[in-house]
Amino acid sequence: MSILDWSVLGLTLLGIIVYGIVRSRGSRSMDDYLLAGHSLPWYHVGLSVMATQASAITFLSAPGQGFADGMRFVQFYFGLPLAMVVLAVTFVPIFHRLKIFTAYEFLEDRFDIRVRTLTASLFLLQRGLSTGLSIYAPAIILSTILGWNIYWTNLLMGGIVLVYTVTGGTKAISYTHLQQMAIVTFAMALAGYLTVKLLPEGVGFVDALHVAGKAGRMNLIDLKFDPNSRYNLWSGLIGGFFLQLSYFGTDQSQVGRYLTGETIGQSRLGLLMNGLLKVPMQFLILLVGVLVFVFYQFNPSPTFFNKQETDLLKKSPYAKDYQLAEIKHQNLATQRQRAVIDMQVALKADDEAGQDAAGNILRETDEALKVVKADVEKLIKKNHPAADTNDVNYVFLRFVLDYLPHGLIGLLIAVIFSASMGSIASAYNSLASTTVIDVYKRLIKKEGSDQHYLQASRWATIGWGIFCIVVAQFANQLGSMIEAVNILGSLFYGVILGVFVVAFYVKSVGGRATLWATIIGELLVIVSWYLNLTAFLWLNVIGCLLVVGIAWVLQKTVYRQTV
Repeated sequence: MSILDWSVLGLTLLGIIVYGIVRSRGSRSMDDYLLAGHSLPWYHVGLSVMATQASAITFLSAPGQGFADGMRFVQFYFGLPLAMVVLAVTFVPIFHRLKIFTAYEFLEDRFDIRVRTLTASLFLLQRGLSTGLSIYAPAIILSTILGWNIYWTNLLMGGIVLVYTVTGGTKAISYTHLQQMAIVTFAMALAGYLTVKLLPEGVGFVDALHVAGKAGRMNLIDLKFDPNSRYNLWSGLIGGFFLQLSYFGTDQSQVGRYLTGETIGQSRLGLLMNGLLKVPMQFLILLVGVLVFVFYQFNPSPTFFNKQETDLLKKSPYAKDYQLAEIKHQNLATQRQRAVIDMQVALKADDEAGQDAAGNILRETDEALKVVKADVEKLIKKNHPAADTNDVNYVFLRFVLDYLPHGLIGLLIAVIFSASMGSIASAYNSLASTTVIDVYKRLIKKEGSDQHYLQASRWATIGWGIFCIVVAQFANQLGSMIEAVNILGSLFYGVILGVFVVAFYVKSVGGRATLWATIIGELLVIVSWYLNLTAFLWLNVIGCLLVVGIAWVLQKTVYRQTV
């Protein structure tokens, strides 16, 4: 990176942090610190909700996902708009009316302290682990650019966010989210535009889409119902609906965002705004990855995108083997480039037979390149057993550093950092609020001043920050970050959602039945995942239905006398 890039990066991040702290001065109470005094308008709520979900993983791993697997990941979000409508109608008015700090306070009124504590604990475990992944994703960038040790980089990344989260609380987070989303939208749109401009003369946006389609990357919708397929229309609509309903309805990192709304109407509008904009935003981010894939059809691509690992390999005893793999890769890339040119000629001549023939060669070379890459991954593992051999997370970063103009490089790196800062800050805040409100205040120190709990919230934020940084140190073995974080969420979200479904809609079921249903349901979901019985999105459906079903059966058979 040049001095210009470092200047853009530094000024962007500094501006976001300073603006958030300045605008949030005056957080003197628990209500101000955790819920911004219920004072924010709908657009603040909507952008804050979007920024909380759009972590560095979204802007680092999602383009790589589009590059490697095409557009089908967008189906993951198809259940989101429907989930926003359900939440706006049901969850939001209840939470606002009860004037609660966290979603789990409601569960004690409905059931008992044990159900509240167990559900809050499941959230704390899941969100703490997920936040560790969110810290690791941007740490990859600094580690790759500067050659820094990843462990110290995790410490730096997680520590920076603690500064304004501890200082300003929810208001600081919300105000920084406004700047983050504006910068993100502009920078990603510009990156997509420049990627198309970098294509050979005569190859435009539509031509790029044709090439991507023939290479199997425009696989937008899969209508086949297959429980073992990770991404299809049905897993997105059904499994995705349950996941998004649980994430936005029961995860305090999101509930805390829309509880900051000035009124029920403002919170509802914010959620509906997220439902309308999130799917198009994710579509465009994946499309940038697909355009990068097309770019590399016309230009030499790295055998492996994590440059740190290949540089180590070149100096290792396996250097000759790597050199042979590089030669194979270059020959296949040349063959692929000829096929792409043939594809262009066939497209302009409206020659369907020529298009199909070139498309077949593209797919064949694509598979052959995957074999070569797998061989390189084995060499990397031999040379460095602890290496991260899934380079999906490095594709977009490597493209940005190698081909985009200086200044924009710094801006895009700032985008990834700022997105990470937004989601990490929201997570820190939600972990602290749940710890203090649902555990400390309820079980440890029931009588304390508002200032005491405010200070406890700040200390809890610091404690969870340390925990999440420690988790980040072990995240390099999990492959694609965007898949890993959603798999982790699916292990818990369905069960947590089941507790709230029982609370809202199955009035005949009491606390003891719900408690045991939650424990049994969580164990069964973990077993289902471990045995790989179904694609991970369906775990959200399974977890929810297990809790509701088991709780109802236990209430009718074992706990008939209690509600």
